[in-house]
Amino acid sequence: MRRGYRGGNIRLPGVEITPTVACSIGYRRAIPPDPIPDRRADYLIQCCCFYLCSGLTVKGSSVGWNQTHHCKLLDWLAPDQSQLCRRNLELMHSIVQAAKLTKNTCQNTFNDMRWNCSSVEKAPRFTPDLAKGTRESAFVFSLAAALVSHSIARACSSGELPSCSCAPAPAEQAGPDFIWGGCGDNLRYGLQMGSAFSDAPMRNSRSGSQAFRLMHLHNNAVGRQALIDAQETKCKCHGVSGSCSVKTCWKGLHDINHIAVDLKSKYLSATKVIHRHVGTRKQLVPRELNVRPVRESELVYLVSSPDYCTHNEKHGSLGTQDRQCNKTSNDSGSCNLMCCGRGYNAYTERIVERCQCKYHWCCYVTCKRCERTAERYICK
Repeated sequence: MRRGYRGGNIRLPGVEITPTVACSIGYRRAIPPDPIPDRRADYLIQCCCFYLCSGLTVKGSSVGWNQTHHCKLLDWLAPDQSQLCRRNLELMHSIVQAAKLTKNTCQNTFNDMRWNCSSVEKAPRFTPDLAKGTRESAFVFSLAAALVSHSIARACSSGELPSCSCAPAPAEQAGPDFIWGGCGDNLRYGLQMGSAFSDAPMRNSRSGSQAFRLMHLHNNAVGRQALIDAQETKCKCHGVSGSCSVKTCWKGLHDINHIAVDLKSKYLSATKVIHRHVGTRKQLVPRELNVRPVRESELVYLVSSPDYCTHNEKHGSLGTQDRQCNKTSNDSGSCNLMCCGRGYNAYTERIVERCQCKYHWCCYVTCKRCERTAERYICK
């Protein structure tokens, strides 16, 4: 921020907004014009990503998104995003919900890894693990793109949005033992509106280098493809006394954890690319020339990540000191891998919990208090 900004909350008529939230909604006092174009572009990228990774609050509660003047607060959104907000104001609640889910889901998915997505808490002052073209930023952007479309599709089928409804019946033939019916998640509408919102900042030439923008446009598409692949057929039986004389089925979406696990596997096998001429155009191609062409279903990144073993602000690594590990595991959460060979300390934790609960008619439950000890292991 420029030196003229002295901190504190920003006051608007009837509302008070913290500087962090002001950045996420793009208020001018929070993101002033910067004389250095590259730094201004980096800040725009961080704020756009922050908008996808955190909620927007005004005086501690969610913005209602029921009046068009709320869109005027979004001063730093790309023009296409601002237009979408004004024309489809009802979508903003789903988009904000997707932002919160992105942060929580990312942290839950990587809680057993050295990089555990904790840096999203530093928004909008992202460390290089998310501000640069790393495989970590590839995962976060792809997950955000998927969850924006997921949230909108689910909102359609639940009747929350007046602009859409249930998905149309699938074109494929129904099976011999069921008929198409019910209310499927409107994936087509979710993809249409979600891509319009998620991709808009990366189509702006001010949002960083062309390589960076192409990388995130590609990864956004990968996230949405993972969402498409997450469709499943759900059914409900109808009949007397629980029989299934008639079975109605529809297409629904898997929960977000299923999508996150799929994208995590793509993160682990992501391809490092460079921006070079292919014919008359510059494209993203694998850095290793002997590697096959990049598939549309895999994540790509531009910058190699550190090992995240030690604290290094320059590289965006928080380190694994004091992280909890699993002594008996052999996976990424094991003490050997998590602690990077530094060893670990063990301690005993006393846990008090309710047990031997009984239901009494009518209508209360009584429980005893039980104590047990558990051994924990913390990286040195």
